[in-house]
Amino acid sequence: MLTINLFNGLVYGALLVVMCSGLALIYGLRRVVNFAHGSLYMLGAYLGYSIALQTSFWVALLAVPLVMAVLGVLLDRYGFRLLQDRDPLSVVLVTFGLLLVIEDFVQTVWGKSNLSVPAPAALSASVDLFGTPVPAYRLAVIGAGLLVALGLSLWLRYSRAGLFVRAASTDPTTTAMQGVNTDLLSAGVVGLGTALAGLAGVVAAPFLSLSPSMSSDVIIDSFVVVVVGGLGSLAGAFVAAMVLGMIQALGAVYLPDTAMLLPFLLMVAVLIWKPAGFAGSRT
Repeated sequence: MLTINLFNGLVYGALLVVMCSGLALIYGLRRVVNFAHGSLYMLGAYLGYSIALQTSFWVALLAVPLVMAVLGVLLDRYGFRLLQDRDPLSVVLVTFGLLLVIEDFVQTVWGKSNLSVPAPAALSASVDLFGTPVPAYRLAVIGAGLLVALGLSLWLRYSRAGLFVRAASTDPTTTAMQGVNTDLLSAGVVGLGTALAGLAGVVAAPFLSLSPSMSSDVIIDSFVVVVVGGLGSLAGAFVAAMVLGMIQALGAVYLPDTAMLLPFLLMVAVLIWKPAGFAGSRT
């Protein structure tokens, strides 16, 4: 039983890694607390559902992040860029309004009923894990989280664009003075962050029920991860996502009456111990 609970914690933590990476990237560069991120995750899941019905899950896994990336670029160009000189409360209100618009759009197109996406046939079997059978698809979710974490870390550390992102997240004015097109860079980062939200939605679809409330179910945990990890810190978000995944999985079994409070207790404890989060505010 403990093995299964720990495994489920890893699965949920890996999903949060994919989800929160985009949220941390966008905040790190745009300094935008994007309340609409959960609804973008939900939209990605529903788009994946429709594409998978017409083609296959694998096509949806490739197509949805591309569509969401385009949406993210438009969101940056006609949303975040226009709001960059406004006070933070205005930006929060706009992103919250966008959340409501996307939720209404999803309900209008797909309805309010719960939907499900079958796992691809290649990953529908069970795998023996230390004597315990576990779904192969959930192992693939863990693999997806690891690939996203590794890919983003290598990109930020070793690529030229990653260097620009790290520089602009620290001092956008000086970075722009060095000849970097920070508006184009920001559009790319918001597009990438939105694509990751869509990818998380597609990955979650085969093992989580699709409903219009799924955005609110994950966005709270996502913000806990970003705050606990350190605002704008990808490394901190990775660690916090895995810790929160374990706490959620074990709490649901051993402390069911207080399981809903555990993420907030974790956030309060970390902020008291280290107000900047696990990794401060570095990207």
